[in-house]
Amino acid sequence: METVLSGIRSTGNLHLGNYYGAVTNFVRMQEDYNCFFFVADLHSLTTYPKPADLHANVKSVLAEYLAAGIDPERSTLYVQSDVPEISEFYLLLNMNAYVGELERTTTFKEKVRSQPDNVNAGLLTYPVLMAADIIIHRSNKVPVGKDQEQNLEMTRKFAKRFNSMYGVEYFPMPEPFNFGKELLKVPGLDGQGKMGKTAGNGIYLVDEPELIRKKVMRAVTDAGPTKPNQKMSEPIRNLFTLMEIVSTADTVAHFREQYKTCKIRYGDMKKQLAEDIIKVCNPLRERINAILADEAYISKAAAMGREKARASASKTLKDVREIIGFRPF
Repeated sequence: METVLSGIRSTGNLHLGNYYGAVTNFVRMQEDYNCFFFVADLHSLTTYPKPADLHANVKSVLAEYLAAGIDPERSTLYVQSDVPEISEFYLLLNMNAYVGELERTTTFKEKVRSQPDNVNAGLLTYPVLMAADIIIHRSNKVPVGKDQEQNLEMTRKFAKRFNSMYGVEYFPMPEPFNFGKELLKVPGLDGQGKMGKTAGNGIYLVDEPELIRKKVMRAVTDAGPTKPNQKMSEPIRNLFTLMEIVSTADTVAHFREQYKTCKIRYGDMKKQLAEDIIKVCNPLRERINAILADEAYISKAAAMGREKARASASKTLKDVREIIGFRPF
């Protein structure tokens, strides 16, 4: 069975884009793949989170993964920092990573531009830690977005370099996991691009109904169609895309006809869209809150994931140390 790995930083909640774009697919993947899902709390240290916030964020992400359908019995769901083998392996991989290639990565150059006062070594070696996360489980496939494709290519480079340096064929070359037509691209509420944490244009699974209504009512629109069958602007296309995801076919058809005949009232459309999003989020939010209140369940799930992840990682690290030449006397 092929191994698939995916992680999420512990710096934010899941939004509808995460849920429909990836997590629902992760839930289905548990049937056919050996899945590892982790909360990337070590990666989040590049932004210096406060200790209380870091712990709360990790707990929140764990609860949201569990509520969304990740089964700790069928998959390995763990916290990155619970697996010390990752940190040691990260150190070993850093010895075979070159400053020049790390400085040329797109994500690092963007961080240098956007936060020139916080260009720390963790940002520079971010792709190495990402590589350690992936190949420590000898993963075959990794679901990645466009912004992480270069980092995955670097992971392949580090794996290939290790194999070449030590004359082994130990690490497989991880491939990007392509969901194909199953992958939904959920647009944001700002009229452009996809829903994302950084853009601040998302609806989160834990959002209360009133907050969802406020966000949707503030969504960007245009002045409205002035002639029948007028081509939609991007903000309006985005609203219809969201509606197609959460609303019934009859509801979508009704508002499309309203747009086509220039009778549409965006306020009415937004009110309907907000209520339909609330219908989706309410049961998820209730499950998340129930799990957050069940400390014993979260602790058990995290411990189960830690045990399985460490068993996988420790085997790889043991092999790697022997390949490099570290042996006991």
